[in-house]
Amino acid sequence: MFLVALTGGIASGKSTVTKIFRDNGVPVIDADAIARQVVEPGRPAWHKIKAAFGEEVFHAESGELNREALGRIIFDDVEKRRVLNEITHPEIHRTIYREVIKCFFMGHNFVVLDLPLLFEIRVMLNYIHKIITVTCEEDIQVTRLMDRSQYTEAEAKKRIKAQMPLELKCEQSHFVIENSGTLRDTEEQTLKILAILQDSNQHWKIRGVIFATAALLVSSIAWLLNYKYKWFNSN
Repeated sequence: MFLVALTGGIASGKSTVTKIFRDNGVPVIDADAIARQVVEPGRPAWHKIKAAFGEEVFHAESGELNREALGRIIFDDVEKRRVLNEITHPEIHRTIYREVIKCFFMGHNFVVLDLPLLFEIRVMLNYIHKIITVTCEEDIQVTRLMDRSQYTEAEAKKRIKAQMPLELKCEQSHFVIENSGTLRDTEEQTLKILAILQDSNQHWKIRGVIFATAALLVSSIAWLLNYKYKWFNSN
């Protein structure tokens, strides 16, 4: 099984593309969804955020994280954004690894990892076989973000500027999906990429390496046990 990273900018339309993959039977691991899970009340990251940022970034009634309040803090302070990342990213990555292992044993040829900050964090780049970036025109990105999250234009632009420019992500990607047009245009681009991924035999190579490594490990353990058994009997 090989890994395909899907990235892009905030409000560039990644969720549209992941839905197309899911509708065609491809497993998608969503880093944003996992990020919401790891900060649920009572989780280790939840306690660490409370200690670092105080009660004001939580809803008083439910105890849930107030993402908007926290967002206003971290987007105005690079150091506080770093602190938050140090709290949440290790938990997020551990969960992603567990989900990948599940998909491997379920027999999937490849899995799509929805990683908005793939290039910014760079932790998983060495494990990725192909990278897809979803892009769109900046004015469309701003409008989508304002409509979706009720941000002002200035707030929307601030969040966009906090991420790596989309053109730089596109330059480092194997595939680019232009999502400024219609849903049909996006679907056609995505399905073409899907066909290429489905034709790849990379998953056989990776499984071969894994099984060969496992066989070597088992053989080594068997030889060691046999050696110890003979040594014990001879003494």
